[in-house]
Amino acid sequence: MENRPLEYDYTVAKWFMWSTIILGIVGMTIGVFIAFELAFPSLNLVLGDGLAEYTNFSRLRPLHTDAVAFGFTVSGIFATWYYVGQRVLKVSMAESKFLMTLGKAHFILYILGVTAAVITLFMGYTSSKEYAEFEWPVDIAIVIVWVMWGMSIFGLIGIRREKSLYISVWYYIATFLGVAMLYLFNNMEIPTYFASGGHGDIMHSVSAYAGSNDALVQWWYGHNAVAFVFTVPIIAMIYYFLPKESGQAIYSYKLSLLSFWGLMFVYLWAGGHHLLFSTVPDWIQTMGSVFSIVLILPSWGSAINMLLTLKGEWQQVASSPLIKFLLLASTFYMFSTLEGPVQAVKSVNAIAHFTDWIPGHVHDGTLGWVGFMIIASLFHMAPRIFKRELYSKSLMTAQFWIQTLGIVFYFTSMWVGGITQGMMWRSHDEYGNLAYSFMDTVAVLHPYMILRGIGGALFLIGVFMWAYNIYKTMSARPIEESELQSATPMGA
Repeated sequence: MENRPLEYDYTVAKWFMWSTIILGIVGMTIGVFIAFELAFPSLNLVLGDGLAEYTNFSRLRPLHTDAVAFGFTVSGIFATWYYVGQRVLKVSMAESKFLMTLGKAHFILYILGVTAAVITLFMGYTSSKEYAEFEWPVDIAIVIVWVMWGMSIFGLIGIRREKSLYISVWYYIATFLGVAMLYLFNNMEIPTYFASGGHGDIMHSVSAYAGSNDALVQWWYGHNAVAFVFTVPIIAMIYYFLPKESGQAIYSYKLSLLSFWGLMFVYLWAGGHHLLFSTVPDWIQTMGSVFSIVLILPSWGSAINMLLTLKGEWQQVASSPLIKFLLLASTFYMFSTLEGPVQAVKSVNAIAHFTDWIPGHVHDGTLGWVGFMIIASLFHMAPRIFKRELYSKSLMTAQFWIQTLGIVFYFTSMWVGGITQGMMWRSHDEYGNLAYSFMDTVAVLHPYMILRGIGGALFLIGVFMWAYNIYKTMSARPIEESELQSATPMGA
């Protein structure tokens, strides 16, 4: 009997691909607007006095962060899972009616949850907790969505033909388990409407924790949201897409496993560095700093493994715009995972904390590492999902350089502005009085705020170019997958 190649079903991956692009555009457009709003506060009145409460920074900022973290990034995680999972496990979702129905329901409920999150945040309903602003009804929807994804992961693993689990699958499983644990514990809350016998706002709740305990749980969650949303699943992506795109096997499978377990054990203890010089016990602050420094080892282990995968094939960096995205994503990962631990050192944190250097660090990681990796992943997936040749590699190259320039503008302006800000706050005269007022620092930061907005706008232009390139790919020349350059990690 003839062995026919396995036909994968990319329906759900395609849906999540478009939600990744659309939510990326929405979240980053809001981000660019509020970046310029910091430089030019009158932009708050762009829609008139009556709507000013809906366009001020405090109302839009959680919409920006959540749309990028839980919209763009999580959609990208789901899209790549529904693509990568089938290929490395050697099974099509179409083979299981239950998994196919579950995947489609997962997407629909996810979109409904995103819609509810946007509406409630615009209306001002917020728990006021960083990266966990959603009120209890939205939290319940998020938990259901996450459980559905977990069922999809383990359901696909359960019917796999490939006995060995490729390293990317390990990272996707860790993402599911890590976020589930973190989200459940941090978002334990009591709806006041029911606790008060039906009085007050039904959307309002209070945290199950109080004071320093609340802060400890929040930043155990907050920093590890970075671990299990912005790091672990993105490593899963590059361990699949870099070998596939370059034709090179992963440099060291043992190093990938060593780094995996290092990240799992070390990352969970580093969140205390967000609470330096606060009321939490000093030993917790010190532990957060120490584990942040130790975190360099597994982080750089992964990044070096990625870079060495291209050993002997560096000419591909010049010839392939997609490899450029993957290489620079790895480079930004190395850079960001060194910068973060440096900021966690108490003497450095004394200058950096509450300054613009912190969002500078966040964005060189999220734009350069997370953003570039998701963009590259979807660029690789698009021709195989749509069975069309990629519309324009020259447009991809132009996008790469525009976005790289935007990232450099962003983080350098925030470095210089943030360190200047921290030093001015600490400066004093010979009598011990502060040398500068708060407004003095605001005035000095103005040009850096403008440059940050320009950097963000350049990155956003690149996102529109990316969306256009993938949209046009849908109508390009039909091709067979055998025409595409591909390697085969674990026989994928």
